[in-house]
Amino acid sequence: MTLYVFDKDTNNTSHCTGTCAKAWPPLLESAAPTAGKGIKSSLLKTAPRGDGKKQVTYNGHPLYRFDEDQKPGDTEGQAVDAFGAKWYVISTEGKKITTEPTGNTDGGY
Repeated sequence: MTLYVFDKDTNNTSHCTGTCAKAWPPLLESAAPTAGKGIKSSLLKTAPRGDGKKQVTYNGHPLYRFDEDQKPGDTEGQAVDAFGAKWYVISTEGKKITTEPTGNTDGGY
């Protein structure tokens, strides 16, 4: 599934809790995360959340899914302004992708 970053977050610190975390579930991992194909393992870490759980980070960005994404490749959360800041897909290089959606109703660009 697509992973997102939140502009309100600061280095390795999530600012998405409560209702925000229901709409944008944090990617949690109790053990050290394992890098998949195309992911730089040196950028992949975890950081503690306020509830003590470990959230996966990539290049210092806490990672989230979006509850409206239904299948792999969906990007319904791209450039959404919610909970006080914008949300963006994260690239394999660990940077947010700021391309705005074209307005297609299917979430395409």
